Amino acid sequence: MAKKKVTKSKQPTFEESLAQLEEIVANLEGGKLELAESLEQYENGVKHLKVCYGLLTEAERRIELVSEVDASGRAQTQPFEDAGDESLDKKSAARSRRRSSKSNQSASREVDDGSSLF
Repeated sequence: MAKKKVTKSKQPTFEESLAQLEEIVANLEGGKLELAESLEQYENGVKHLKVCYGLLTEAERRIELVSEVDASGRAQTQPFEDAGDESLDKKSAARSRRRSSKSNQSASREVDDGSSLF
């Protein structure tokens, strides 16, 4: 008895769904569709919108931010944090503090031997 291969219906890529969504919006904005067809197009657009949103959410979860580089040059990473965890202003301020802290550390390592005016 031969086993049948179960195939999933191919989910469109983000780009494919976005292109379909743009086409649907153009059709709806054109105003030449009848009511039933407009509703069908709208429902189809919502499906494509959900696909796009799902793919974007999945991509965000896969992003990792480089937090520092170790002595051997390998990047140390931390998981992507959801935007709701911290405001952009707080993140920017923290990033600025880290940058100024690193530049202060490197400046304090320099030795003034008096041989240079600047």
